[in-house]
Amino acid sequence: MKQILWFRRDLRVDDNAILSNAKDEVLAIFIFDKNILNKLEKDDKRVTFIYQSVLELKKNLQKIGLDLAIFYETPKDVFTKLKKDGFDEILTSIDFDDYAKKRDDEISNILPIKRFIDSFLIDPKDILKPNKTPYKLFTAFYNSLEFLHDSNSIKEFEIPKKLKKIDFNYNFIPTLEDLGFIKQKLPNFLYRSADELIDIFSKKIQNYQKDRDYFYLDASSNLSVHLRFGLISPRTLFNRIKKLNSPKEEIAFYIRELFWREFYNYILYYFPKSQFENLNGIEINWNENEEDFIKWCKGETGVPIIDASMKYLNQTGLMHNRLRMIVSSYLTKNLLIDWKKGEKYFALKLLDYEASSNIGSWQWAASTGVDSVPYFRVFNPYLQSKKFDKDAVFIKSVLEELKDISPKIIHIENGIQENIFLNYPRQIVGISYSRNRAIFEFKKLKPFKI
Repeated sequence: MKQILWFRRDLRVDDNAILSNAKDEVLAIFIFDKNILNKLEKDDKRVTFIYQSVLELKKNLQKIGLDLAIFYETPKDVFTKLKKDGFDEILTSIDFDDYAKKRDDEISNILPIKRFIDSFLIDPKDILKPNKTPYKLFTAFYNSLEFLHDSNSIKEFEIPKKLKKIDFNYNFIPTLEDLGFIKQKLPNFLYRSADELIDIFSKKIQNYQKDRDYFYLDASSNLSVHLRFGLISPRTLFNRIKKLNSPKEEIAFYIRELFWREFYNYILYYFPKSQFENLNGIEINWNENEEDFIKWCKGETGVPIIDASMKYLNQTGLMHNRLRMIVSSYLTKNLLIDWKKGEKYFALKLLDYEASSNIGSWQWAASTGVDSVPYFRVFNPYLQSKKFDKDAVFIKSVLEELKDISPKIIHIENGIQENIFLNYPRQIVGISYSRNRAIFEFKKLKPFKI
């Protein structure tokens, strides 16, 4: 038996499904996929992070007697060549986004492919309501998994002892420049291991439920990027968090957040068209003004919290979860711009971009998906900034031109614009007017008619 172990978003040796299911002779590979890389900006920070993680994976595989062959091609070209070497099958982890499914279908025509659930805790096909239909409400979904989230630990995969490294040329290691990218400076936490980040988080989890919404605080675990690219498995993360010496209610709350990630992956599995369409089937009269969208992207909307959030995203690739809700509500409700445009922009910028979670979160904000925010609930960005950043700490850290402005003024609509000494953008649209406009447009749609 000759197997190819195709590492993708599982860049680790510990608790790895494909390693655990491997046997006999194996060739571990990673492909820098030209189909994906060619669509990215050359200063994309994620490529720097993935690149350094792939080199670390290579070292860790060498420690257990294996190695990693690295390719810079399309998957089709790689496996067309490898087929000639007499391989029996490919082992890899599974994703449910459109590109991943089409890619794997294409490869399965070249070599047999076995796919494993490894980036998530559950296999969606195993979880259905008593009537054999999928869940559409998070609470019901979550409650059905009580046996899992209330457990103290989840069994992790083990590494087989007798794997044989196939003789192959493992020496090719392209540089970032070879891939067409420029090395980027990453946020400091991305130079730490997942274990280090869990240790740091263990000292602040006791206040997680209270502090997590205050976006000027560093209250999160900072593990989303590591989880996204598989430097830690969801099983290992679950087990490590469960073992922390912290209040049970705080641990349970964090674990519940992990299950939102599971829920959105579950929804994408059962409703694949939700990647491209409003899941609830409504057709909204979206605002097609491209200038409004560009101002949102650049952080030039005239609303300080929106502008600071978007400029920070553009600079760092990071955005706090509360801020994601605020800016997505502003785009889809106040500007009445199609959520799919915001989703695509986040896909280009977010370091922790995950298709299922991003799509699900945007449809939630736009009131077009499952278990979404009601269409008549529209975030007021000024009230949000006042509540969760009273002293405008975050806003001033990004918008330095506001460093000497009273927070009270920052949290008032058009407060900044009234300062004649500041050249701050005018608001694209009034908050009250745009809220009423959105409610009016949604109310006309069949599912929302009263």
